[in-house]
Amino acid sequence: MTIRRRDFLRAAGAAAVTAGLPRLARGTDTASIYDLERFGNARILHITDTHAQLNPVYFREPSVNIGIGEMAGRPPHLVGRAFLERFGIRPDSADAYAFTCFEFEKSAARFGRLGGFAHLKTLIDRLRNDVGELHSLLLDGGDLWQGTGLANTMQGRDMVEVANLLGIEAMTGHWEFTYGEQALRDNLERFKGEFLAQNVFLTEEAAFNDARAFDKATGRVFKPSTIRELGGYRVAIIGQAFPYVPIAHPRRFTPDWTFGIREEELQKLVDGLRGKDKVDAVILLSHNGMDVDLKLASRVTGIDVILGGHTHDAVPQPVAVKNASGTTLVSNAGSNGKFLAVLDLQLAKGKVSDIRYHLLPVYSELLKPDPAMAELIGKVRAPHVTDWSEKIATPDRLLYRRGNFSGPMDELICAALRHELDAEIALSPGFRWGVTALAGQPFTLEDVLAETAISYPETYVQEMPGAQIRDVLEDICDNLFNADPYHQQGGDMVRTGGLNYTCTPTAAIGSRISALTLDNGKPIEADRRYKVAGWASVNAQQGAPVWDVVAKYLRSGRMAENKSSGVTLRGVEDNPGIAGQG
Repeated sequence: MTIRRRDFLRAAGAAAVTAGLPRLARGTDTASIYDLERFGNARILHITDTHAQLNPVYFREPSVNIGIGEMAGRPPHLVGRAFLERFGIRPDSADAYAFTCFEFEKSAARFGRLGGFAHLKTLIDRLRNDVGELHSLLLDGGDLWQGTGLANTMQGRDMVEVANLLGIEAMTGHWEFTYGEQALRDNLERFKGEFLAQNVFLTEEAAFNDARAFDKATGRVFKPSTIRELGGYRVAIIGQAFPYVPIAHPRRFTPDWTFGIREEELQKLVDGLRGKDKVDAVILLSHNGMDVDLKLASRVTGIDVILGGHTHDAVPQPVAVKNASGTTLVSNAGSNGKFLAVLDLQLAKGKVSDIRYHLLPVYSELLKPDPAMAELIGKVRAPHVTDWSEKIATPDRLLYRRGNFSGPMDELICAALRHELDAEIALSPGFRWGVTALAGQPFTLEDVLAETAISYPETYVQEMPGAQIRDVLEDICDNLFNADPYHQQGGDMVRTGGLNYTCTPTAAIGSRISALTLDNGKPIEADRRYKVAGWASVNAQQGAPVWDVVAKYLRSGRMAENKSSGVTLRGVEDNPGIAGQG
């Protein structure tokens, strides 16, 4: 879809779509989809949250993505028909398949997989060639190195090779930090682009001990920004890494670094780029998550566009946010390599005079894979293909993860944890990465790894009193539904097995979770202790990797019972962030 800056400025966030994607059918000439009208004098291409998915994938967008307070009914918190109506997308179109969960299984058979780095390479090269080498820039918003068994085994080294061939010139990070400082720095030595993160600083102790930093005076660990000349104009790119790394992940991975949104430091950086450095445009390459970026855009002035990631929201039109000095456009470019964002700028002295934005689905069946990239992917995968291609199950239903509360993929993981570890209750993290598996298609060990491959995969079993279980659910629910985006850390609600509860997202902190019961209907008692299994703990554990537990469960011929998520929602009956409503 294409949107123009003047429409944003006229409607302050309610811009009209000026051109929609053509309706896709197999055999369609790709020119009708990807041949963009030449505009402006600079083109910035943006991918984010690819999660190391080298080959094309199926990925079902959420049917539950609830917005609370001011965010209710606003992008990105629209799903299904509400999303289609807001953006003028026809329900039977390829656009509907790419951007929503609407009739996913039917459309998957019709339109096939999306993404794949060989296909991305073909599309990126085409779009860069259309405007010329000196007028384009390729950026990655983070979560590039994690999400598959291969990336986890190689600690992201495979993705560095792929990024270099793809031509990524700058990136920021999130899961990249979970490989630890040494692996991160080793990878960055091989990366031909720049790693940008204005919001990562040394701790006081690390600074006292003269720990390595990009700028010892400020304590900034990484380069905060870069200035590139495009079409004869100066464009500044600022990196904003995930602000909550030591909270969302084990602190041991980044013991010497502090993170955060760092509004004040960001404003000083923008002011310096606008003033002393006299740039003509400022772009924030962000891994904050879209709700955080929307708030940030209202408070930090001087940023023209935020190219956002982390929350995996595929939003066809950027949202215009007014602030004290003008308007900032906020975008988010989806996940898993499904989309390529194209930001065309009309630059003038000291300003951006006009913008056009496209979020292009990467239909793998309409793009010939780039031969060099396909060869590289084959080479890095070759040592592991035999071991990981073992068929261990055939799903009897669609398996997907993404959604605020649960999905069949996480229900399967919870069932495996309960059965193999002999637990009453299972807890599984609400990660947003992990691809979709179609019913009736072989499910391999590589597929299991695509749902579980992290650097702290150890399972655990512990006894927890009912009151503590409720507190855990309340804490994570507040992270997801806090009315202040700065208190949200991304991700979805913890997935539960053997446990049912009622959630009222609009309730006050501490009052959202109620009516906890076991699967047999017995109420959870505050003082009784329950045997709970889980994985991905921020505290070091000694159990088997979760992928071994899930694979063992599936090899035995078991499949999780096909039932509801166990969550009853209250107070959001008319929320268009729930499919079938709004």
